[in-house]
Amino acid sequence: MSHPEWVLKFKEKGTSVRCIRGKYYLYKVTSKRDPITKKPKTITLGQIGVITEEHGLIPTGQKRKGRIPIGASPFKNPPETLSKEANFMDELSQVNDERSEKNRLHSISEILLAALASVLAGGDGWQDMEDFGEIKIDFLRQYYPYHYGTPSNDTFRRFFRACDPGTFEKNFRNWVAKIFKIDKPQVIAIDGKYSRHSFSDEQKMLLLVNVLATESNVVLGQHKVDEKTNEITALPKILEWLDVKGHIVTIDAMGCQYEIANLILKKEGNYIFSLKGNQGNLSDDVTLFFQKESMQKTEPFVHNDMGHGRIETRKCWVSYDVTWLKKMNTNWQSIQSIVRIQSTRDIKNEVSIEDRYYVSSLKETPQKMLESIRSHWAIENKLHWVLDMSFFDDQSRIRDGNAPHVMGILRHVAFNLLQLVKTEKLSIRRLRKMCALDGNLLERVMSNKSS
Repeated sequence: MSHPEWVLKFKEKGTSVRCIRGKYYLYKVTSKRDPITKKPKTITLGQIGVITEEHGLIPTGQKRKGRIPIGASPFKNPPETLSKEANFMDELSQVNDERSEKNRLHSISEILLAALASVLAGGDGWQDMEDFGEIKIDFLRQYYPYHYGTPSNDTFRRFFRACDPGTFEKNFRNWVAKIFKIDKPQVIAIDGKYSRHSFSDEQKMLLLVNVLATESNVVLGQHKVDEKTNEITALPKILEWLDVKGHIVTIDAMGCQYEIANLILKKEGNYIFSLKGNQGNLSDDVTLFFQKESMQKTEPFVHNDMGHGRIETRKCWVSYDVTWLKKMNTNWQSIQSIVRIQSTRDIKNEVSIEDRYYVSSLKETPQKMLESIRSHWAIENKLHWVLDMSFFDDQSRIRDGNAPHVMGILRHVAFNLLQLVKTEKLSIRRLRKMCALDGNLLERVMSNKSS
């Protein structure tokens, strides 16, 4: 039986076209020798899709007919608020394909969607991605064709090793800027995190400097620290693309540099930097100042905290008398206040006392200063701890080529998407398990948008 040309153009080796009640279907087939007739016998392996003149090949189970337009949601019923700007696949898939053209069976979008869906559903490595794809192939085909089934673990491995992490980082930031609206001023915490098992004989363990909007709990971006440098070199590069206007940037003592402070002010932001020995003279001057008798008599702001089997009392002193300090440290003309925080911890009647010192471009009350400084620790408690305990970042054995870096960014994508549906009593780890069990929840996570 002859078929129209618009049907036959989809027929390939190992496939068969059949007309049933006036509709054209494409099937995957193979042949096997019949032991009785001694002739080849055609065996149908499964339906690939239906072919129409208007829409072409529509894969079996796909929710939306025809090719998905650039910028449109692949979901059948996307939320009304899901605009072109919110489609993360359009952003993340815009990377060069470094794979060999020979046997390139899966598109970048197909690989990234399967990988991200696997990570959202609790997957941690290449084999998890392949297993997820094989089990959830019908779910994946709702959005992309997957003519050749799910990518293998070797396909995922080769793709992520060769993927350009610089472009992937940029695409991640573009997506975050469009979908997560950081309108009101808040603390932006910057801190580095090692992936402890990402080293190999050829390269050291991965160190990413992460940027977190602490109130929104959104990862704004990250930057890989080169093997022969440290976090200081990454900070100016981060501030090149980071919008800090109206926000407060907090960095630990490693980043306490006057060049960084001046750059933040130039971009119309403010800063609070932790002080330690790397700024010897400045640190000593501030420490001695708060030890003066007059400062000892000054009433601090006091905050008490109970939980996790301990009682913690924090006292905060702030001084705006910094003219003398700027004369002694001429490079630090941006300082407007200095801060001392004394933490007293009582754990089962064992008491420890610690003093910490800070410099800032702000003239805020002690209460506001303490709140901003405490917000900085959200990057440890709400991001780095979650990456280790819920995404098992430190235990990941992905270690070759660009794969650790790109997978680190993919975990941040998953972190941000999960935050949009997370409730106070629902942990990220539990939410990932629920995504593995409930396809509707997984779809809602991937199609969500911040308000």
